[in-house]
Amino acid sequence: MFVGDQSVVNESALAKFLKRDRRIVLAGLAGVVVLAWIYTIGFDGGLGDAAMAGLMPWTFLHFGLIFLMWAVMMVGMMLPSAAPMILLYALVARKSAEKNTPVIGVGVFVAGYVAAWIGFSLTAAFLQWVFEQFALLSPMMVSANPNFGGGLLIAAGAYQWTPLKDRCLGNCRAPLAFITNAWRDGLRGAFRMGLEHGLYCVGCCWVLMGLLFFGGVMNLLWIAAIAGFVMLEKLAPFGVQAGRFSGFLLIVSGLLVIGLA
Repeated sequence: MFVGDQSVVNESALAKFLKRDRRIVLAGLAGVVVLAWIYTIGFDGGLGDAAMAGLMPWTFLHFGLIFLMWAVMMVGMMLPSAAPMILLYALVARKSAEKNTPVIGVGVFVAGYVAAWIGFSLTAAFLQWVFEQFALLSPMMVSANPNFGGGLLIAAGAYQWTPLKDRCLGNCRAPLAFITNAWRDGLRGAFRMGLEHGLYCVGCCWVLMGLLFFGGVMNLLWIAAIAGFVMLEKLAPFGVQAGRFSGFLLIVSGLLVIGLA
């Protein structure tokens, strides 16, 4: 067989593997996201009813359940917007001579990404406990104080205009640049890369997630609206402009909430 023919065979095999990897990764992500949303909806309709009715005191078990709720909810909300980065990682991992198990590497990368949001979820669960202790949240997990609610809106709006937001969003919107600058070989490197990208995403969206305390931690429509906006901000060509415009609207809305109280 000629060298040229061998090159064509190799490229054909690579293309076949890339298509297979893409299908596996997309199917895996879709499955995880669907399960996360099923759990979130189930929590809202089952255990969440008891929690929101004030029937469950803040015990260690209850804190653990609230933390789990936040963690699973973050997975359902954030993995879809991270899909382009994950697929690009799978592509580069397959082409890298150092990686013989790209699909496993993708799983480790996703685990690192999720780990960042698990850390956020632990903080969110603690803040929920604090807010409830100061009667800032109702038993329905919604803002019970107009000054608190308005303050959340203003803080989220102001953050949309900060340099930190711009830097984190820039890394979320530029998967290729992130892969190029942050690439590390091996499974440990995959986890570190996933964690680093997850931290950028947390830095981009943590204040927006705080708006769940305004509209309702278990308000499914509110959750879906925030998740949809996050995807728009990260993936749409006009995402940066949409983020800044939303910041203006959030500040105005916060001032109205406080002023009309």
